[in-house]
Amino acid sequence: MAETLVLIDYGSGNLRSAAKAFERAAADLGLDTQVKVSGAPEDISSADRLVLPGVGAYGQCSRALRSIPGLEDALVETVQAKARPFLGICVGMQLLATRGLEHGEHAGLGWIPGEVVPLEPADPQLKIPHMGWNTVSLTEGGAAHPVFSRLPDNGFAYFVHSYHFRAASEPHVLGRTDYGGPVTALVGRDTMIGTQFHPEKSQGYGLALLRAFLEWRP
Repeated sequence: MAETLVLIDYGSGNLRSAAKAFERAAADLGLDTQVKVSGAPEDISSADRLVLPGVGAYGQCSRALRSIPGLEDALVETVQAKARPFLGICVGMQLLATRGLEHGEHAGLGWIPGEVVPLEPADPQLKIPHMGWNTVSLTEGGAAHPVFSRLPDNGFAYFVHSYHFRAASEPHVLGRTDYGGPVTALVGRDTMIGTQFHPEKSQGYGLALLRAFLEWRP
């Protein structure tokens, strides 16, 4: 059955590479999935799956999302009321939090309670931003999740970030990486999941995640 996946275009994120990665994942599975890049509320409301990317500062992304009339309302309706599968990537994942503390305090979507705070590695030689390949270790909840259970534990993913998601509730953390201390790499609840890393840049591991997301029937 044909589905529409909408990559939400609100002026943040490398949408072309993400769209190509989803198209490849759908082709690998033999799925008739239409991958559409759009910031139009009507496209978001009619989507079968939604992906919220994000590159840049938290506050900038939060403002950009809310600057499009009707976009946040369409998101709430589609993800929370209609319970359509949702994936947030990098800052798109961070926007699920209650607030972000990058250059001031900025309101997030508040779908997964917590806050986005600066990375503070215990090892002073570790540079900020955290940029490059690192392993993702699943939590007990992640290992049981329909999407992440299909991924290898301690798989390699590509990270680029200076802030991280500090969740208020431990069950919402589905995977971690280590960068001078534990850093949230995966979050999720209900029909929404998020990755701190970039699946579209994470080669085999990232494609496996995108395939699992496309097949997820929560």
